[in-house]
This record gives sequence, structure tokens and C-alpha cells, in this order.
Amino acid sequence: MRTTTAPETVAELVARQWGDHRPGLKYEDTGTAVLSHHRTAQEAAARAALLVDLMPPGAEPHLGVLLDNTPEFPFWLGAAALAGAAVAGINPTRRGAELARDILHTDCRILITEPAHLPLLRGLDLPGVRLLVTGTEEYEALLAPYAAAKPGEAALGTPGPESRLLLYFTSGSTGAPKAAICTQGRLAAAGSALARRFSVTPQDVHYVCMPLFHGNAVIADWLPALAGGASVALRQRFSASAFLDDVRAYGATYFTYVGRAVQYLLATEPRPDDREHTLRLGFGTEAGAVDAARFAERFGVPLVEGYGATEGGASVQRTPDTPPGALGRAGEGDDLAVIDPQTGAECPAAVLDAEGRLLNGSAAIGELVNRGRSLFEGYWRNPDAEAARTRQGWYWTGDLFFRDAAGFLYFAGRTDDRLRVDSENLAAAVIENILARWADAAAVAVYAVPDEVAGDQVMAAVALREGAAFDPSAFSAFLAAQPDLGTKMSPRYVRIMETMPVTATNKVHRVALRRAGFLCPDPVWHRPRTGPYRPLSEPDLATLLAAYEAQGRRPLLDR
Repeated sequence: MRTTTAPETVAELVARQWGDHRPGLKYEDTGTAVLSHHRTAQEAAARAALLVDLMPPGAEPHLGVLLDNTPEFPFWLGAAALAGAAVAGINPTRRGAELARDILHTDCRILITEPAHLPLLRGLDLPGVRLLVTGTEEYEALLAPYAAAKPGEAALGTPGPESRLLLYFTSGSTGAPKAAICTQGRLAAAGSALARRFSVTPQDVHYVCMPLFHGNAVIADWLPALAGGASVALRQRFSASAFLDDVRAYGATYFTYVGRAVQYLLATEPRPDDREHTLRLGFGTEAGAVDAARFAERFGVPLVEGYGATEGGASVQRTPDTPPGALGRAGEGDDLAVIDPQTGAECPAAVLDAEGRLLNGSAAIGELVNRGRSLFEGYWRNPDAEAARTRQGWYWTGDLFFRDAAGFLYFAGRTDDRLRVDSENLAAAVIENILARWADAAAVAVYAVPDEVAGDQVMAAVALREGAAFDPSAFSAFLAAQPDLGTKMSPRYVRIMETMPVTATNKVHRVALRRAGFLCPDPVWHRPRTGPYRPLSEPDLATLLAAYEAQGRRPLLDR
């Protein structure tokens, strides 16, 4: 039953589904498999009771979940909330020692997986970890005695706002992934806030196509559905080609996205019925202003770009007067500033032309810092990473931003994606946003490759739209026509790829791109200090590598 007071825990959100027999969970591609809210709460309660009996005495109440987006994933999220336990979302694209490290680092004593993922675990040394394999007779036999359990009957302790619920890993682009701690109180508040912001009602259907082991799908999709009483529709793994068919089958009204998912949707073949669907909103990050506009024009669905990491250290709130390209202003209670990490001084306001293009990026771009109160709750067993995030008493986001004269904030990429070309600092995301205007580009990623003498050079990986071919003269003309493309921003190297490499969360796999640089199997065009773009031939490459050798910088190409 619903209460009139705002729930303080996710356990309360799960429990209030009890007795609600409206559709709550939809799955399978046809949308025909439907469970009620009551049934989902019942399944969560059964697993909570099983969890209480299986968890060893004195152990950290942590369980790992290594699953695709199947009904078992939200069942176990709900079970952990009811039992006062924490879920570590395990990334199925991790392998070997890295996968074992994620499970053991988070002190998981129980690991929930499915038959399809069992090959990933073969040969791994996981001492003290009990494996539960969903969809098996043994698993069903384990659950059977708990079928009559009700929410609140079994718990490892009293679930409170301070109880850990998620140990969710960051992307790990610069080292071993860090497990961010998320408590029930913060998560319940976040879900309720998003439900209010987007006016979520029981008539809504939230399409969960991003992976549930990542914070985006849980915090921005599952939780607001739970808070607003909406149904949840699951796609096992993201599929651009199946997206619209899923939306229609489920009657989906809302979805979330991360990274390059929107680009993949735009790369699908246009259909006459692209606007015939029930979607009213998409919410996510890193779509970019150009692709967001293209998506709205093609599908008739506005995309709301947000900012807020799993860690919860800072958030940017969109307001009705937010200009195109901006994310909004600081959230309530936050004191956000754009800081030059070298000097600690606040960066000057951005200078934008009439088209909203940034003209002083070198000075205006810095790291977004929260100088006020922060909701950051730490990293599990990683004090060094915590200290790096909270130095000088501030929360350092690790993200590059700039702020206009009116105080609106614009995302400019990760601090790891900063380039230094001829002593000038550049942000990869700013260059990507400019290159995204090129009509022939389906996806673009910009990153640094070492210059043969000093600093970096700009390299761009480009996946072309179907039927397009790289025309160096046309590309050069496009670059010359961009008034906000600074003299240091033009790519010296252009790698033409069939598809952009991405992580399991649809973010560009920049580590792989940087590691390969221009020593890759794909066609690479380069522009010498003077002259037009030309293919990087074997003689060109030999000459280039000789220059690196002469300057002692050849090892930098083998990172």
C-alpha cells in the first residue's frame, strides 16, 4: 500500500508494491510476459528470506549479481533492499583476474549468475563465494521454501537510510574500477526526485535497455519507476535495431541512455513510422547537442541531458531557461565551480558566439568541483581514491566543464580526455561536438596521441554513415568552415572505422583507441605540418617512427 510520506529507504519503495496488482514488470521481446507489482515484491521477499539464510554469520552483507537484464536482476535488487544487504553489479565484459578482482574486492559471499555467464567463471579462484545459477532446477529448489515470504519478514538487520544498497563500479578507464557506495536513503531520494521531475505515474512504462550492473539503469530508470509506480520493461542487452519494436511492444514512455547509444539509434535505417510510438522522454548523458537535436527531429522525442555520477558528489539541474548545449545550473545545495586544477583558481566565464560556440576553451575549461555539501559516500575499501576525490575539502568530479556568464554549465569531457597541443590545453568532448556536425559522421571519438617532439596531437576515430566514403578535401573544407574550431583542434590523424569500439555501457572505449593510436589496422589519414590529408603509407609511417626514435619518444606509442 502507498503511504502519504516520502519513503526514506528503497526497502519501503519495494514493500509498497505489495497488494498492487497492476502491471509492474514486462520482459521478453514481445512484451507479452508481465508480472504485477505485487508479484515482483513477492519475488523480492522470497529472495530476501533466502539471502538471510545463506549469508554466512559475520560476513559483509554483500552479493554480486552477474546477470543480463533479466527479471532476476530487479528481484535481487529488491531482495537486497528488503534484507539490508548490498548488491555489487558485476560487469560481464570483464574477464579472468579482473572479473575475480571485482567479485572479491567487494567482499561478495554470494554470486548470482545465469547459465550463459558460467563460462566467464571457469577457472577463477573465488574462495568463500557461493554461486547461485538462476534458471536451474537447483535454484528453483532453493527458492521454493520461501515462496510465501512477505516484505519485512526477513532481514540481516533493520534496513535504514544509511544501509548500503549498491556497490557499483565506475568505468575504470584509468585503472581498476572503484566501487562507489550508495545507501538506501540517497537512492530513495534520487528515485523520488527523478519521479517528480519527470512526472512519473503508474501509467508510465520505463524501458530499461542500459545494463543494470551500471548505475544509470538502476538510479535513473528502475528507481524512478519504483518511486512513481510505473512499470519496468526489460531488454536483456541494448539493441539499436530492436529499439522501436521494443518500445511499441511494451508501450514504453521513458528510457535512459549512456554514451553512444543515441548515435547507434540514429545510425539505424530511417522508417516512415519512426514517430509512431508511445515514448515521451529520454534521459541520459553524453548524447551531445547535435545528436540530441537529430533524435528529436527524427523520432519526435526530446532528450534531456543530465549530469550526476553514481558517486553522487555533484549534480547539475536543468531549468526551463537552460540554453541549447548546456546541462543546467548547480543542483540545490551544491556550490559548483569550474576550477583550473593546476592553479586551484576558478576559470573565467566562457565566451560564446551567437550560435553558442565556445571561443575561449583554453581558458574557460576546467574541472567541475563541488565546494559545498556533497552526497559522496565513499569507495569500498579504497581510501586513496576517496582522498583524491575529496582533496582540499572539495569534491572533484574528474569531469571537464565550462560555465557561461549566466552560470549555466556545459560538459566538456573527462579530465583523462584532456589534450595538450603546442602548450595549449584542449578538451576532447569540445572537439567531438564540432566534428559531430559533419554530415558523413555516424560516430566520432577524439583522443590524444603523443607528438613526436613534445606534448600531444589530436587524433579522431570516425565511423562513417552507411554509404559514405572519406573525402579528405571535403573534410578539410568542413573543418575550415567551423568558426569555433581552434587552430590547435584540427585532427592531425583520422582513423576510419566500421564501428566505434564501446564498453558494455555504450561509452567509447577510449583506452583501446589511445592504446592503438595510429598504429592500427584501419585506414588512417594524416595531415603533415603543411599540406592536405593523405593516407598514412608505409614510407610515411617509417619516417614518422624515425622522428619518434630520434626524440626518444618511441616508447610512448606502445602504452
